[in-house]
Amino acid sequence: MSGELTPSVIKRIIRQVGLECAAQGQTLCETLVAFMVKAVVLDPRNDFNMDRILTEDDMQDLIQLCVTRLLDTTNPSLSTIKMQVYFDMNYSNRDDLLSEQQRVLEGKLAPVVRAITQAGPRAQEERDNMYQKIVTYVLLRSGLGSPTDIEAVREVTAALQSVFPQTEMTTFISLSKKDKEQQLKDLAMLVTGIRLYNKQCQKGGSGIDDLPAILNEAIPLATETVDEHLNSCQLLAHQYTALLESMQEDPHRYSQLSTFKLKEALFNVKQYESFLTILLSDAITNAREVESLAVQVEATMMVLKNTMQDKTSIESKDVFPLFMELSKLWTGFQDAKLLLSFLTNMTDNLQQFLEIQSQLFPEEMLTSFLEGVTVKSDEERIKETMETRVNVSDFKNQEWLFPETTDDFDELLIQYHGFCAHSIGVKGLTLVGNPAIGILKHKEKCYVFSSKEAAYIFAQDPDKFIQLNVEKAKEYPELIQLLELHHQFEYLVPHAQARKANKCSMKPPAKRDSGTQTDTHILPPTIVRSYEWNEWELRRKAIKLANLRRKLTHAMQTDLSHMRRENFTQVYLPKDAGTQTKRDNSSNVPKPQIFLAGLRGGSSPTTHMVAVDLTRPLDET
Repeated sequence: MSGELTPSVIKRIIRQVGLECAAQGQTLCETLVAFMVKAVVLDPRNDFNMDRILTEDDMQDLIQLCVTRLLDTTNPSLSTIKMQVYFDMNYSNRDDLLSEQQRVLEGKLAPVVRAITQAGPRAQEERDNMYQKIVTYVLLRSGLGSPTDIEAVREVTAALQSVFPQTEMTTFISLSKKDKEQQLKDLAMLVTGIRLYNKQCQKGGSGIDDLPAILNEAIPLATETVDEHLNSCQLLAHQYTALLESMQEDPHRYSQLSTFKLKEALFNVKQYESFLTILLSDAITNAREVESLAVQVEATMMVLKNTMQDKTSIESKDVFPLFMELSKLWTGFQDAKLLLSFLTNMTDNLQQFLEIQSQLFPEEMLTSFLEGVTVKSDEERIKETMETRVNVSDFKNQEWLFPETTDDFDELLIQYHGFCAHSIGVKGLTLVGNPAIGILKHKEKCYVFSSKEAAYIFAQDPDKFIQLNVEKAKEYPELIQLLELHHQFEYLVPHAQARKANKCSMKPPAKRDSGTQTDTHILPPTIVRSYEWNEWELRRKAIKLANLRRKLTHAMQTDLSHMRRENFTQVYLPKDAGTQTKRDNSSNVPKPQIFLAGLRGGSSPTTHMVAVDLTRPLDET
C-alpha cells in the first residue's frame, strides 16, 4: 500500500481507519475520518513529508495516529472537528431547507397524484373513488388535519364540492396529465383558504392549529435559549483568552495548566459561538417573517369578510384569489414552524460538543486561576482601541481602508473570520479585530487587527505572518474551518474523498464561472486578395499583362447605321366580334280531329259508319 498520497491511496487509508475505529466500538462518518487524515498529515509534529513516497511503515503510522486521535475522548480539538463536521452535514439555510421539505412532500404525494392523473375512469363508481382520492390529496397537501380525522375529511369534502362539484369530473378527466396536476394544486390552495376562513368565522377548522399563536410563543423562547447559550460561551471564550494572555506574561503561575489544551478549548467555544451566531440570525429572521405574515393574514381576512358579508352568492373571480393568497400565507407559517424546529434541534445537538472542554476546565478551576486577572469582553477590547488609528503616511507601499474613505466598508470580506491577523500566528489567540484601526488590503485581501501595534508589525511583512497563520492552522486543524482557510489546504485531500451526501467539512470558497469575449477582427480587414505566393502563377499573370499591352480595341461605323435609330410602331390588337345571319321560327297547324260513328252496329244487319271531321280550319289557328 506504500506510495504517493494519490486519491486511491487516501481512500484506502480512510477505509482502514474507519474499520479500526469501528472495531473498537466507535462508528465514525467518512467525512470525519477524511478530515482527521488531512489533519494528521498537515501537523508538522508528525513529520509527514509530502515530497517523498510514503513507505508501508509510514502508512501504518498514519493510520495509527488517525485512530488514536479519533478515539481520544479528552481532546477538545476532536470535539471541535466533530462539531464542524456535524454542522456542515446538517445545517441548511432557509431556502435549502424549505426546498428539501417541498421535495419530500412531493415524494409522499406522488402515489396519490399518479392514481388521480392516470387514465380516466368510465364507471360512475370509479369516478366517485377518484373524487375521494382528490379529497385525500387536498388534505395531505395542506397539512391541516389527518385523513383519519372524519371531521377534517368532511370539511375538506364540503369545501371541495363548493369549488369543484362532482359534475365537473368529466371535464377534469379530459385534461392532460400536466393540467391535472396544476388543477390539483390550485384546488388544494382554494380548499385550504376556504377552511382557514371558516375557522376564522368559527364554522369549522378541525385539525387546524393556531400557528400564529404557537409561533408567537415559541419563537421568543427559542431565540432566548440561543441567546443564553451564546452569552455563556462568549463569557467562557473571554475567560480562556484572558487566562492565556496571563499565562504568556507569567507562565510559572500556571504550570498546572496545559497551554495547548487551553487553546484547543478556546477554539472550541469560538467555533460554537460562530455557529450559534448563525442560528440566532436565522431565528431573528424567522421571527420577523412571522410578524410580517401575521399582518398580511389579518389584512386578507378583513378583505374576505368585507367581500362576502351578507351575500348569498358571489363571483369566483372576487374571492378565489383571496383564498389562494390566504393559503400561501398559511404555508409561510408552516415553513416558519419547520425552520424553528430545525434551529431548536441544531442548538440542542451542538451542546454535546462542549462537554469535554467543560470537564477539562471546570468552572471552579477557572475561577481560582482567574483571581486577579482582568477579563475583557470583545466589546471592551474594541472600545479601548476606538481612538487609535494607523497613520497611512508611515506606510508607502501598503493600502489602508477606513470607514470614511471606503464605499461599502461594512461589506468588505475580512480574512480569518474577523479575528486579528497578527495574534493568530504569533500568540495563538483569536482576538477580535477592530476595523476602526484600519483595514490592511494586501494582495486583494483585507485584514483587521486588535491593536495599532499589531497592525504595524503585521504590515512590515504580511506574507511572513500569513504563513505563520497557516502553520498555526496545521498545528490546530480546527482553525482551518474557524478561520476559513479552505483555499490553503484543499490540495491535500480531494473533496470527493471527504464528502458525504454532497457535503464536506472543508467547504471550498464560493466560485463562479466567468468569461470574456472580444471581436474576431477589431480593425478593418487588410487581406490583399490579389496576393499570390506561387511564382509560376505570378509569371502567368505577368505574361497576360504583357500581351494585353499589345492589344488594341477597334470600332467602326457604316453608312447604313450612321444617324439611324430604332423605330417602334404600335397597333391595336383585333377584338372578338360575332354576327348572326339567321333566326329560328316556328308555325303551328291544327291537330286533325276525325270521329267515326256507327261502328258498333245497330238494328239493321248492315253497318253504316259515318266519318265526322272536326279539324279546325287553318285560318282559325
